[in-house]
Formats: sequence, structure tokens, C-alpha cells
Amino acid sequence: MDSEPFADLLDRHADALVLFARQFCDAPEDVVQEAFLKLAGLDRMPDNPAAWLFRVVRNGAVDASLAAGRRRRYEREAAVRSTPWFDPAADSGPDDVDPARAERELAALPIEDREVIVAHLWGGLTFEQIAEVLGTSSSSAHRFYARGLSALRERLGVTCRKTRTIPK
Repeated sequence: MDSEPFADLLDRHADALVLFARQFCDAPEDVVQEAFLKLAGLDRMPDNPAAWLFRVVRNGAVDASLAAGRRRRYEREAAVRSTPWFDPAADSGPDDVDPARAERELAALPIEDREVIVAHLWGGLTFEQIAEVLGTSSSSAHRFYARGLSALRERLGVTCRKTRTIPK
């Protein structure tokens, strides 16, 4: 396909197509990009390329919306079935942290910090293993872990529990 008419279609219709797709889905730019890729893959230009693009964008946006709804429903159902990250203690004391709040604060951490904390504390992985998973060094994985724990302590207003000192 000749690139000039294609570029002209992109210039003239891309913004309107994004606006059109936004009515149906949360990722309109992706849907429009997919439509232009489909157009570029055709052997010949449709008789009315603008109308063709709008139809393809509408169909793609509706499909994307349905898929997002299924994904959200699945995630909600999985969250109900899953074990919470934090379990409330049966006899909690004044220094204990609210599990729901701790879970929200953990979820609010930067992804690097959160994934290292979860992999180490709940997954039992060493920093070397985490580094391999993340494609980083073990010292970086440890820094993410320390930074994340520090942020959690600050956000939750807790300090480290004192550890037992071993006499020399």
C-alpha cells in the first residue's frame, strides 16, 4: 500500500478515531493503532477507508471493553478466593497494624519495592534469586527491599521490633 494516502488518513482521522474509541474502552490509542496496522496489512485500500477505520475501531474498542470487564471480574473473584497478604491477629495489641491498611500501603509502593518484598517475605526467595527474576543485581534487589520496608514503616507509623541482642 502506498504510504502517502495512509499518512493522510492518519493525519486526518487519528484524533477523531481515538475520541470515538474512548466511548467504549480505556485504551483507545491501542485500538486505533491496531486498526491502522490492519489497514496497512490489507492488499488494497478499502473503497471508503475512513468508514472502514471507524468500523474496525468500533469493533476493536467494544472487544477491548468486554475483555477488560472479564479481566476485572476475574481479578475480583480471584481476590475473594485468595489469601490476604496480612492476617489480623486474634488478640491484637495497641502496636499492631490494621491488615487492610497494610495491604493498601504495600500495594501503593513502587513496583520494584513491592515485588521484592512479596518475593522475599511471602515467596521465600533469596535476594540472589529475586535478582535473577528481575534481571538486576542482588544488591539492587536488597536496596529495593530495604527502601520498601522503610516506606511501609513510615506510612504505617511503626518501627522495627527490637531484636534480641546476643551477648559477646
